[in-house]
Amino acid sequence: MKKIFLVLVLLALSCNNEPINVDVLISGGTIHDGSGDKGYIGNVAIKNDTIFYVGKKNNFLANQTINASGKVVSPGFINMLSWGYNTLMQDGRSLSDLKQGVTLEVFGEGTSPGPRGSIRNNNYVSFGEAMEKLESSGVSTNIASYLGSATVRIQEVGFANRKATSEEMNSMKNIVRIAMEEGAMGIGSSLIYAPGDYADTDELVELSKIASSYGGSYISHMRNEDFRVLEAVDELLEIAERANIPSQIYHLKTSRKPNWHLLDSVIDKVESAREQGLKITADMYTYPASSTGLTGVIPTWVQEGGTQAWINRMKRSDIRERLFQDIRKELSEQPPEDILMVGFNKQSMSSKYRGLTIAEAAKIRGESPEEAIVNLIIEDGSRIQCIYFSMSEDNVRKKIMLPWVSFDSDAGSYSDISKDFITHPRAFGSFARVLGKYVREEKLITMEEAIRRLSGFPAENLGIKKRGYLKTGFFADVVVFDPKIIEDKATFEKPLQFAVGVEDVFVNGTQVLSKGEHTGNFSGRFVKGSGYRGLNNFED
Repeated sequence: MKKIFLVLVLLALSCNNEPINVDVLISGGTIHDGSGDKGYIGNVAIKNDTIFYVGKKNNFLANQTINASGKVVSPGFINMLSWGYNTLMQDGRSLSDLKQGVTLEVFGEGTSPGPRGSIRNNNYVSFGEAMEKLESSGVSTNIASYLGSATVRIQEVGFANRKATSEEMNSMKNIVRIAMEEGAMGIGSSLIYAPGDYADTDELVELSKIASSYGGSYISHMRNEDFRVLEAVDELLEIAERANIPSQIYHLKTSRKPNWHLLDSVIDKVESAREQGLKITADMYTYPASSTGLTGVIPTWVQEGGTQAWINRMKRSDIRERLFQDIRKELSEQPPEDILMVGFNKQSMSSKYRGLTIAEAAKIRGESPEEAIVNLIIEDGSRIQCIYFSMSEDNVRKKIMLPWVSFDSDAGSYSDISKDFITHPRAFGSFARVLGKYVREEKLITMEEAIRRLSGFPAENLGIKKRGYLKTGFFADVVVFDPKIIEDKATFEKPLQFAVGVEDVFVNGTQVLSKGEHTGNFSGRFVKGSGYRGLNNFED
């Protein structure tokens, strides 16, 4: 079909004197096609869901013409780590990402939308069914996902901290086969959290071998990001080599000030592996602070059995002293003054502690920081979402300049900013910040290189077809933005602020953002991985 389309386009364009009918013409903008090549002034024509033409010709009759003079026209951006599944089920507009030019959200860090539930209890939802449910609910961005290795483990082993049996391993590998054939991008692990870190290297290798046989990749929040980060990189490289699978590091970083210097060694390890032929890449968010639960400073040995089990365990007197001791070790590198609490389960807890650091809360409560952490979790019945000021801005700049690093938000996708909540500013600014702060203001990388790493490069890593570039015959995921004003507005103090500068966004040929405003269209699709075996694969 693609070859036939290209022949028809060439025949049409060869008739130089005859205007060609198209649906949309984006004219006179600076085209950056996602390849990293230098931009040029030209036109993009869209017909149905497809890019009909990219270049300098202008013999078109269009139902809609967008004057992009002075603007950049690029492929849609890819968010390599989105937690948007649940938020998009509630509101599919995806404005926090869409207003930054994101047209594809990729899920699957450790856990994925499916499989979940139980066949025995008649509530089982497969990976493919979960993804199709979001697509059918109406979403403005495209969606894709890795299969979470923790999700697979939970299906067979539950939350137990033990090695999987051979029978369980066979069942887990079968789950991977099914999910790959339903469109998963590969295996996504999160080895810093329970129960994901209960899986050993051998287990991850065996699951990754199945994903590799379908052309998938392995992507990982590595087992450690502080003083043992080099060991964690070694494990990722071992998995990549033994499973013969392209592998990516989620949100590349070295956390906590005593470990900032280790980033250079991490980079050296990755680049050495790349030189030896391993396909190793990484992604990042563009801020010097992370966000996760208080589980970031709580050892995983206490977390066995799921949330309620480990909360109950923390109440036991025979557990608490060992637990406090381990948390004190964590706080020696991650000061309680640099842990900001932003998300609670109970409104009574939120009204009292939201926006406070652990140090401030401990002082109010008359407790040590480690006692406050444990008791706050018990009282709220949740892990309590926090922001950790744990990274170096110099290291962020260093990562920005690495040609094998793409970008992510590591956050939900939000549209209603009137709601009363706090989140990390990366949810609203991670991609615009690349183009505003690091391209225009600091000139760390060129515009063409930034767009390559926002679009074509991650598309190649994902192995997806006909996306990531402005090319004839590709799906029309297209962004028009003003390079003079594109900027992130969100801050840690006021995170609920949309980025500015993105004017028009098309997803599968349908305009979902017009002059910065949502159009009411929900044209996003479930983008499937290379192993997809469905009968109606629109990506073929």
